[in-house]
Amino acid sequence: MAAAVLVAVTDHAVERFRQCVGGRSGELDARPEIASRVARAWDAGRVTDEPPGPGRSPRGALYVRDLVDRALVFVCRHDRAAHEVVVVTLWEHEGGPAEPRVPRRWTDELGRRRPRRGASGG
Repeated sequence: MAAAVLVAVTDHAVERFRQCVGGRSGELDARPEIASRVARAWDAGRVTDEPPGPGRSPRGALYVRDLVDRALVFVCRHDRAAHEVVVVTLWEHEGGPAEPRVPRRWTDELGRRRPRRGASGG
């Protein structure tokens, strides 16, 4: 069994979580939900260094399979000395849902809310 770890979550992982899963806790920030899912799955030993599918994987990455949604895999970096894990992104394992679980209108809205760089107001 893996030792307990402190879990941090990147902005990219939060955005991918919203795109693939959406927040189920009703919170605006999905970070606490992601961190708790990863911590529970880590404690349950659902951690591997084998990528869940074909393709290129980041060197030194660990993969944590969610307990709630078995098709969901969190891609993490692990600092063994500090007992910390950083969730970098997430994947949906093959055999997962064929369609995104969040309606496209919600993910499209996330893109529209970002300010444009270099846009002139003229």
